[in-house]
Amino acid sequence: MNYKKKILVTGGAGFIGSHVVRLFVNKYPDYQIVNLDVLTYAGNLANLKDIEVAPNYRFVKMDIVDAESITNLFQFEKFTDVIHLAAESHVDRSITNPTEFVMTNVIGTVNLLNAAKLIWKGEMEKHRFYHVSTDEVYGSLGETGLFTEQTAYDPHSPYSASKASSDHFVRAYGDTYGLQTVISNCSNNYGSYQFPEKLLPLFINNIQNKKALPVYGKGENIRDWLWVEDHARAIDVLFHKAMSGSTYNIGGHNEWTNIALIKLLCKIMDKKLGRSEGESEKLISYVTDRAGHDLRYAIDSTKLQNELGWTPSLQFEEGLEKTVDWYLENKEWLENVTSGDYQKYYEKQYEKR
Repeated sequence: MNYKKKILVTGGAGFIGSHVVRLFVNKYPDYQIVNLDVLTYAGNLANLKDIEVAPNYRFVKMDIVDAESITNLFQFEKFTDVIHLAAESHVDRSITNPTEFVMTNVIGTVNLLNAAKLIWKGEMEKHRFYHVSTDEVYGSLGETGLFTEQTAYDPHSPYSASKASSDHFVRAYGDTYGLQTVISNCSNNYGSYQFPEKLLPLFINNIQNKKALPVYGKGENIRDWLWVEDHARAIDVLFHKAMSGSTYNIGGHNEWTNIALIKLLCKIMDKKLGRSEGESEKLISYVTDRAGHDLRYAIDSTKLQNELGWTPSLQFEEGLEKTVDWYLENKEWLENVTSGDYQKYYEKQYEKR
């Protein structure tokens, strides 16, 4: 079949990436979607079981740090576009091993940019390089204000510094070589298929197993939460409609302190598990705060809403309940993911504090 587009999605076996791949495969049968993932601890092809035999979907196992392999792949496949999500993304891990984040998030991104520049030379205007980034590049907010597309970068962790660097390289390749680029910076995502090092699936799993809920500091850090399927919809809109060279912020308009979020989660879990109200809250334990822990993130996505008509579809309470239901209904997925190396990591990060 002659496909209208042949899109490379990097990191497509991860949390956000799998939702993007699923949306594009199902919504655009005239596009071929090639999912490239190295399948580190956070990449899981079980996330895509429902579409793995779709005629317009294909998986390639490859590391974006391997420049030669990436260039050869581009030369052979002749991708028309790239949606780049592959990244090391957990702040705690970046504090432990910053070099790994530089390699994947910075060098890996540059490798993809170089391959795209080589293959698309002479016809840059026909192709798009979409880079998915994070609100953490902006640093920390006080009690008021929101991150906008004009907010100056001020990263505070090795993770956010590596993502800020990759954003700068994407813009530089647009300005220097004429690459048609789009960048989006999103707030905290939540939903199904998220690896349980992140707060919500970690705590859902711990509550089920009556294990401690380790809360950094006093739990006063504030985050804006975005349902992952709404994020995937936004990526779809931006990929097709955003102007080249543009940046958009994607947020859920759902600010919560960590401790308020955790207490709401405990309440929902007690109800779902048939436990007495307040039982799960007793599992909360306060641990030493993370180094360089940003106080507050909050995204202003007015530009995306006004210019392209995207809005979040769910209020947080509804989305959180849907998320809890998914993890409770997919215990086998959660058990498979939380075995082996993850248990060692969990012990290293939390149980030895």
